[in-house]
Amino acid sequence: MAAENAIEVVSQLGASVTDSLAYIGALATLAARAAYFTFIGPFQGKPLRLQKAFSEAMEVGVRALPILSLITFFIGLILALQAAYELSKLGAMTLVAKAVALSMSRELGPLITAIVVIGRSGSAFAAEIGTMKVSEEIDPVHFLVSPKFLAMIVMLPCLTIWANVMGILGGALFGVAKADFTLARYIQTSLESLYLRDIFSGLVKSVMFGITIAAVGCFEGLSTGGGAEQVGRSTTRAVVISILLVVVVDLIFTGIFFFLGAG
Repeated sequence: MAAENAIEVVSQLGASVTDSLAYIGALATLAARAAYFTFIGPFQGKPLRLQKAFSEAMEVGVRALPILSLITFFIGLILALQAAYELSKLGAMTLVAKAVALSMSRELGPLITAIVVIGRSGSAFAAEIGTMKVSEEIDPVHFLVSPKFLAMIVMLPCLTIWANVMGILGGALFGVAKADFTLARYIQTSLESLYLRDIFSGLVKSVMFGITIAAVGCFEGLSTGGGAEQVGRSTTRAVVISILLVVVVDLIFTGIFFFLGAG
């Protein structure tokens, strides 16, 4: 009996791994097709829908600014408070600005931005395409996925830069109020603590996050089954899987940059 249970567990584990690899393979295929129609197709007589891409970029980027600004400002303030709690014991309050700037640019800026975009746009992609699938109004990848793909890989780095700025300003609120900084000196200290590799690593992550979010949202929409209730399930799956894969991608690239000496 014990042997049979062990075999069943191993079998289920193997099936889960196989399904996960097949899912990632399907995402990679969709992303590759979208990349082809975005960057190569226009030179082969398959023009990109730039107006649609611009509209998607406005939705993904510009309309996300208010909520992203608020969240990252408070994240920066929280980081400053937490850093100051420990650094004050060491008499090193001047390092608060550096701690906030590095944390935002390397890690939290890209990650928080990705999570906000998943909630706003990744889910919307799945809902939009899923509704079209149910209504049998699906367009080819060329027309449907490519504009969303382009909007994501352009706007995620832009939003990440904005998130970093707002996080630093959030930390500056504490720095000016409690750590004897002036606003100008806090900003200067933050900028001096950042190297190009710190900013670069965060932007590379944001591009990969954008590809991941677009691929998952569109794939879940395209995989929607029959019936309106399936649209809601696809939307939920898109959010959950996107967050999971973004964290995995973050871990992978953090490890890569760490061993390359940039993270």
